[in-house]
Amino acid sequence: MGLQACLLGLFALILSGKCSYSPEPDQRRTLPPGWVSLGRADPEEELSLTFALRQQNLERLSELVQAVSDPNSPQYGKYLTLENVADLVRPSPLTLHTVQKWLLAAGAQKCHSVITQDFLTCWLSIRQAELLLPGAQFHHYVGGPTETHVVRSPRPYQLPQALAPHVDFVGGLHRFPPTSSLRQRPEPQVTGTVGLHLGVTPSVIRKRYNLTSQDVGSGTSNNSQACAQFLEQYFHDSDLAQFMRLFGGNFAHQASVTRVVGQQGRGRAGIEASLDVQYLMSAGANISTWVYSSPGRHEGQEPFLQWLILLSNESALPHVHTVSYGDEEDSLSSAYIQRVNTELMKAAARGLTLLFASGDSGAGCWSVSGRHQFRPTFPASSPYVTTVGGTSFQEPFLITNEIVDYISGGGFSNVFPRPSYQEEAVAKFLSSSPHLPPSSYFNASGRAYPDVAALSDGYWVVSNRVPIPWVSGTSASTPVFGGLLSLINEHRILSGRPPLGFLNPRLYHQHGAGLFDVTHGCHESCLDDEVEGQGFCSGPGWDPVTGWGTPNFPALLKTLLNP
Repeated sequence: MGLQACLLGLFALILSGKCSYSPEPDQRRTLPPGWVSLGRADPEEELSLTFALRQQNLERLSELVQAVSDPNSPQYGKYLTLENVADLVRPSPLTLHTVQKWLLAAGAQKCHSVITQDFLTCWLSIRQAELLLPGAQFHHYVGGPTETHVVRSPRPYQLPQALAPHVDFVGGLHRFPPTSSLRQRPEPQVTGTVGLHLGVTPSVIRKRYNLTSQDVGSGTSNNSQACAQFLEQYFHDSDLAQFMRLFGGNFAHQASVTRVVGQQGRGRAGIEASLDVQYLMSAGANISTWVYSSPGRHEGQEPFLQWLILLSNESALPHVHTVSYGDEEDSLSSAYIQRVNTELMKAAARGLTLLFASGDSGAGCWSVSGRHQFRPTFPASSPYVTTVGGTSFQEPFLITNEIVDYISGGGFSNVFPRPSYQEEAVAKFLSSSPHLPPSSYFNASGRAYPDVAALSDGYWVVSNRVPIPWVSGTSASTPVFGGLLSLINEHRILSGRPPLGFLNPRLYHQHGAGLFDVTHGCHESCLDDEVEGQGFCSGPGWDPVTGWGTPNFPALLKTLLNP
């Protein structure tokens, strides 16, 4: 049956599986550990589904990102507005008409679009959704540390072939909420405490990265920063207040979060949510801070996808966003991963600095056709974000040089090719590293990450009014680096310059100037006879464990202040 015939029979296709295709045949649908099915969902129950509509002019968007992010370009810093982006990527009139007609025929109610018109979120009954998406079969599931409830389909869905040029994927069917990889490590043993610190606090960070008490926001500019949380966790204002009383006495800071986007529940505070807020607001001290919070969302929604949709529907956003979310690349469908990458590219075009944690599994490991390979994570592997790895102090209780934190995520994407901005740095690493794993373990031509790093080991966090020591993970290093970039944005904005925007082209062009090079240590990987648990190792210059290194604030400010 031809495409024209398919278009003529849209309504009939809702009721039959003929002339259909699977948009996400490669999406993993196995139940994550710790989740259980509670059985089929009631046919009359309502759920929310998100339809990602096919965008236009993506090559042009990529060119514009390069132009506004490259310090050698005359367009550097001349970011697009959300309206500019919308004019560029908005789906074609045919796409909008075809999808809306299809949804209307299926009885979809309360459909909401965004400014860019490339997402539609609709409410349907389970019965309508299963007719609309042949093959889907919705079940209730519960799992995760907070006993989260979701509705998902363990079976793949189909779409009418006529929609193939118009819909990238449908969100809310397969992907489960992420779980935190943050961990509390045992306290290292030490005798005597003279001149020692007993864990990472804001004062330790400020001393190591050479911040003075004057290195805080002015409180007068329109500068702002944000962290995004997708773990069904909350932060408490009372925890933030206690944290600042304990650890924020020697620098000016804001007493509370400026704005919460989403819902803040009244449940117990989560350690990761508390960590994000407390260290973003103490590193980026005295700067207006937003929190994107996913608790209270509907069971059908994917929290990370909802955050991306929020970005596409808000003209005025914080300049720096730090995110501790990630999934293995191989667990995500090609349609989903490519579309999310486009959303990150849209943010880069608007001059947003997106920082993602590199993950806490080193190089990762999985088995492919009976052979081990390293396992990259996404969005850490996206070429349009700045990815933050992790370090430890060389001497655990002294503010000394940093070495690799063995959990620091890093490696090479199996999806995205190496971007031009990092060609020179990565080629140099591959040709000079004395400890390179066998080539069969990684894709040497892929986007390499992380780009930078910061301390990720041994943090103090206040959660539910209890100070908790030795919290570790790149979920800690990411808000710290983000806060320092917000301080640099403060200087740029006050001197009439645009915010930093997408940092990577400049970062690589300047060969990591303003960063402490981390040259000792390796991260973990496959426990087998060939690599024996060792992934990549750090060395001079860029490496896929700590990137270009950790911040030396005065030098980093100097190198990023102009132009």
